[in-house]
Amino acid sequence: MKVKSNSPSNSVGLIATGTYVPPGILTNNDLERIVDTSDEWITTRTGIKTRHMADENTATSDVAANAARQALEKAGMRPEDVEVIILATATADRVFPSTACVVQENLGTVNAACFDVAAACSGYLYGLTIAKSYIASGMFENVLVIGAETLTKIMDFEDRSTCVLFGDGAGASVLGRVEQGRGILSTFIKSDGRLTRILNMPAGGTRMPTTHETVEQRLHYIKMHGNEMFKYATRAMAEASGIALERAGITTDDVDLFIPHQANIRIIEATARRMKFSMDQVVVNIDRYGNTSAASIPIAMVEAFEQGRIKKGTVLLLASAGGGMTWASAVVRW
Repeated sequence: MKVKSNSPSNSVGLIATGTYVPPGILTNNDLERIVDTSDEWITTRTGIKTRHMADENTATSDVAANAARQALEKAGMRPEDVEVIILATATADRVFPSTACVVQENLGTVNAACFDVAAACSGYLYGLTIAKSYIASGMFENVLVIGAETLTKIMDFEDRSTCVLFGDGAGASVLGRVEQGRGILSTFIKSDGRLTRILNMPAGGTRMPTTHETVEQRLHYIKMHGNEMFKYATRAMAEASGIALERAGITTDDVDLFIPHQANIRIIEATARRMKFSMDQVVVNIDRYGNTSAASIPIAMVEAFEQGRIKKGTVLLLASAGGGMTWASAVVRW
């Protein structure tokens, strides 16, 4: 898929992809022993059966670097060839420096500029949008976009409404110039800061610094208003999808696969109905991974490719919504 840098093509696309999930598995049956819930309750409401869980010695930078190594190897690219690392995450190793810089050290990408994108579940598509602009403008040639999370580290395992939802993992993509007419055909990003209360972690920043009281009140864990998130997320992903398709000059009839953010099976199904996609056209792996936030779309995309559902010329529609509230979409011709 990669073309030489002196090619007249202005198309930007995914040269190679990689994923990594930690080996630890947290099942619904495990959660039954931790919190007042059941496998039936979780499966019916979320579609999730298992999720991967990082151990105490594994940070977001670790899963990100593992996914990135796989992508670079597939691309046949040396670490020093990477010019930019964009890391989308809601679970940074530290407040600062950026986790992307930690990944840079782990990979040996000594020539890269690195920064994090904090757009929650939409972060990977925000990263693709930024990378596409960088390459199309001629500023850079090789950009590494990573979505990585260790969300189980900020889960409140006393709150059954949230602790059953999230899992850990990472997906990475090497972006560069590709054949004319292929690659990223369009993207769309948007946010609404009036909806920050729907999904957030209240404490730990400058608005509410860490104190004994914030720890005792369990304010360093994810808090979510699930019903409101469902309403806004389905509407936002459908809106974003429609705009991306219009920008690409195609319709839903031209889409081969819809790869939504793996938030909740009900959100996925509701969005597919709005877009008039059959579930056969939708990539779903939430049953095995849970909601991995910024990592969910790249993980699902790699799985679809490995299953033979993505081939040369396949048209993908990607869409996400998350805390912020943010939402985003992209149309990609493989």
